[in-house]
Amino acid sequence: LLDAVSLRHGIELVYDEHPMGGAAIDATGEPLPASTLEACKRADAVLLAAIGSPQYDSLPREKRPETGLLGLRAGLGLFANLRPVKIIPALVDASSLKREVIEGVDLMVVRELTGGVYFGTPKGRVEADGHVRAFNTMAYSDFEIDRIAKVGFDLATQRGGRLCSVDKANVLDVSQLWRDRVEALHADYPAVELSHMYVDNAAMQLVRSPKQFDVLLTSNLFGDILSDEAAMLTGSIGMLPSASLGSSGPGLFEPIHGSAPDIARQDKANPMAMVLSAAMLLRVGLQQGAAAADLEAAVDRVLDAGYRTGDLMASGCTLLGCQAMGDQLLAEL
Repeated sequence: LLDAVSLRHGIELVYDEHPMGGAAIDATGEPLPASTLEACKRADAVLLAAIGSPQYDSLPREKRPETGLLGLRAGLGLFANLRPVKIIPALVDASSLKREVIEGVDLMVVRELTGGVYFGTPKGRVEADGHVRAFNTMAYSDFEIDRIAKVGFDLATQRGGRLCSVDKANVLDVSQLWRDRVEALHADYPAVELSHMYVDNAAMQLVRSPKQFDVLLTSNLFGDILSDEAAMLTGSIGMLPSASLGSSGPGLFEPIHGSAPDIARQDKANPMAMVLSAAMLLRVGLQQGAAAADLEAAVDRVLDAGYRTGDLMASGCTLLGCQAMGDQLLAEL
C-alpha cells in the first residue's frame, strides 16, 4: 500500500528493516539490539509492528519485548504519544455502545510517553521478614509535564479548542504537580478551554458521553489505559493508529493494538490500524498529506462497501481475511 500510494504521488520511500521485540530476541537474545536503535535514529520515520508473545513472558523483565519498546521510545526521545479516536460512519453499529452515544466522536488522546511509573526509580522487589515487597515510583518533573502539555494545547488550538487534563490530584502529589503546571501553561493559550478530570471519572465519561472530549491530556499510565478504552468506542482496537513524537528526530508510528498471538498465522488479523499508522507516518512524519489522505480514503471506501475482518463482522457484510482485506484496499487505492 505504501509503495502504491508513493508511486501515485511521486514519492520515493527507501525501507530499512530491523528486528525488534520477539523477532530480535530470537535473533540476538536482546529485545532492542543497538543496531536497530541506531538505524531508527538515522531514519526519517519509523513504522513499527505489534510486538510480543506469551512465549517471552517467562524471561527476565529486561529481556522481554515490552522492555525493548520502552527502550526505543526513550532512545528516540519520544515523549508525546498521539492516539486519535474517530468514529467511521460505516462502523457506528460495530461499537458495543449505542449509536447516539458514539456518532460523531472525534477525540485525540495525548499521552506522555517517557516518564511516570513506567520509567520512575527506584523500582524492584525486596525480601524482608519473610515477605516479598514490590514497588514502582510514579514521578514527573516540571519540564516533562510542560512539554507534553504544550503538545496538548497546540493540538487543541488546531482542533475544537478544548483540552481536558486527566489526573488523580485528590490523592497523588505527582498529579497535583501535573495540574499546577497545566494550569500555569494555560496562560499562554487563552483561546483554549481547559478542564480537569480525575482519571476514574474520565474512564466513566468516555463510555457515558465521549462526545464531550476534544483533546485528552494524560500521564503515561493513565493514557495507556484510557486510550485502549477509547479505542473500543470504534468497535475494535484493530482500527486505531498512533504516533509517538519527540522534540527532534524521527517519529514512531504503530497500531495501538498488541500482536494477538491467539490468531497468529490464521489470516484473521485486521490490517486497518497498521495501514492507518502508515497514513499517519506519511502525514505527520514525512509531510505528505495528500498521500496520507489517499490511504485513509481507501480504508473508508472498503468499509463503506461492507467488507469486514472478523473483529468487525456484522450482518449483511462480507468477511475477509487479512490478506484479502489488503488486496481489497489495494484495489480501492
